[in-house]
Amino acid sequence: MPEMPFSVLVLIAFALAFDFLNGFHDSSNIVATMIASRAVNGRLALAITAIAEFIGPFLFGVAVATTIGSEVLNDAEIRLAVVMSALLASIIWNIITWWLGIPSSSSHALIGGLIGAAVVQNGWDVVKMSGLIKVLTALAISPPIGLAAGYLVMKLVLFLARGASPSINVLFKSGQIVTALALALSHGTNDAQKTMGIITLGLVTAKVLPVFEVPLWVVAISASAIALGTWVGGWRLIKTIGGKFFKIRPVHGFTTQVASAGVILAAALLGGPVSTTQVVSSSLMGVGSAERVSKVRWTTAQQIVIAWITTIPASAIMAALLVIFIGRWI
Repeated sequence: MPEMPFSVLVLIAFALAFDFLNGFHDSSNIVATMIASRAVNGRLALAITAIAEFIGPFLFGVAVATTIGSEVLNDAEIRLAVVMSALLASIIWNIITWWLGIPSSSSHALIGGLIGAAVVQNGWDVVKMSGLIKVLTALAISPPIGLAAGYLVMKLVLFLARGASPSINVLFKSGQIVTALALALSHGTNDAQKTMGIITLGLVTAKVLPVFEVPLWVVAISASAIALGTWVGGWRLIKTIGGKFFKIRPVHGFTTQVASAGVILAAALLGGPVSTTQVVSSSLMGVGSAERVSKVRWTTAQQIVIAWITTIPASAIMAALLVIFIGRWI
């Protein structure tokens, strides 16, 4: 690790706090269906998931980190205050939504914070519109893709399992351990890279790094922080995902995890930063709809959609206000 000014160390601390909260916040997305269907107990589910979260970022490259850190803003023009304000706004929003039990998107919060702070500090010219469109497109299309994937996977499983005895639930319960690992690997790959991207952006902005290239030590600390947050677990959100859409049985947990893992991992390999919250929630709704549309409690879904819609503008406004004050000191 190179020598760094104190302001950069503070930035890294904030980034790791965001990463920890991301894991804490999003652990519900990975383990909720597995816990609700009684496949494994909560603490074991979180421990298994945390290990996979740590391993994921080392396996599948840094395409998402590159998108977040170098394709959305012109790193040659922004100051460290922009990055720090974006992180603080994201942290505040994550804490608020966790306290209210609303599974909002850490990805939305981070993107909103970056745009809000950068525009106030440098104007719209600092935004790379092609990169912003790429990010917003990935965030926008992933929920309907998750919904469709959940619906199709559930229909396929119901077709293949037609006429099976109730003992097939044993297969779905044990299968969730494998699918949860796949989902955790994909989540660690996609979400930890957002922290890698933001730390590397800060290092380039502070001239610690000459060009945008994610160092191995950044990968390691980002993977560790999100794994630790996952292990601690956001139990308020686990209850929301696991019980408020509909009564989840082993088949629902299995199919939701298969559909979600496929969508999130594909996005990570393509460099698209998606919201795990959105993908898992929409996949779960698709799974429920495949059995019966009325099975899903759509009022809960509406509350979550409202949180998704408000996250970017709320975090953008907070970051814009924060950068006015932080910019005086950094």
